[in-house]
Amino acid sequence: RELWIKNDTMNPTWSFKDRVVAVASSCARQFGFETLACASTGNLANSVAAHAARGGMRAVVFIPHDLEAGKVLGSAIYDPTIVAVNGSYDDVNRLCSELADARHWAFVNINVRPYYAEGSRTLGYEVAEQLGWRKPDQCIVPMASGALFTKIYKGLSEFADLGLIDDAPVRMYGAQAEGCSPIATAHAAGTMNVRPVKPRTIAKSLAIGNPADGYYALKVMEESGGGAVAVPDPEIVAAMKLLAECEGVFAETAGGVTLAALRKGLAEGRIDPEAATVIFITGGGLKTTDAVEGDVSRPIQIEGSLRSFEDAFAAAGG
Repeated sequence: RELWIKNDTMNPTWSFKDRVVAVASSCARQFGFETLACASTGNLANSVAAHAARGGMRAVVFIPHDLEAGKVLGSAIYDPTIVAVNGSYDDVNRLCSELADARHWAFVNINVRPYYAEGSRTLGYEVAEQLGWRKPDQCIVPMASGALFTKIYKGLSEFADLGLIDDAPVRMYGAQAEGCSPIATAHAAGTMNVRPVKPRTIAKSLAIGNPADGYYALKVMEESGGGAVAVPDPEIVAAMKLLAECEGVFAETAGGVTLAALRKGLAEGRIDPEAATVIFITGGGLKTTDAVEGDVSRPIQIEGSLRSFEDAFAAAGG
């Protein structure tokens, strides 16, 4: 059995979004934009704010009003203009689509999206290289808009077309939270029509109820022989803890979704346990501490003496 973790929690703003924003911000500067903007569930806002600061651009980021405090702070430190919209991510995205017509701003995931999305191909490139110039048998990827899922597949396919890796098939499995699983629901129903939903999940970075690339994600599943798995919030938290306790990787809720989807897919016989598998962990856990703070151990309180420690440690089962 061969299971690999592609860990993107170590990027400059602790998520895979630094890949896509690096491409989008470079293109925005080439096109003469002075303001970098986005609609975001958190990670993208962090990356846009950081890249704008580094590139000497103005940043305006739009987020849902109920975003995790850690992600808001992760943007605010770079001193952008942060606009919290009273609504879901889909409401935020609709507003930004209108603003993209009204303002000469580079919205990385709207009017610069064709360049932005291609940045995710680098995950596919790196996986092939890190596996010794070969494809994995299957990939488990978290899905929000679906763009990351499709571009990882595209990156692997491009390397195969160039002859850098073999042309063996790779099955692509998308992971979503049950509280926001429009792509997984469409796949389970055997339809290519993705019906919008109202997100209700702790995995807020995946809480896109009307995914822009949902159709294309379903096409990749069909072409690759993969599928989609949706998991409930308690299984997401359990997977976050398991990943931390067993591998020392503190992932955000999206990472919990990915591992939980793998576990569920294996239990249901939908995912091959003998295949070489890569799971994608796309963001760091310090962004979503509220999801697990009630499920972790608390400090042992003692006085500053050896006796106090020994007594308390023994009482705690040490």
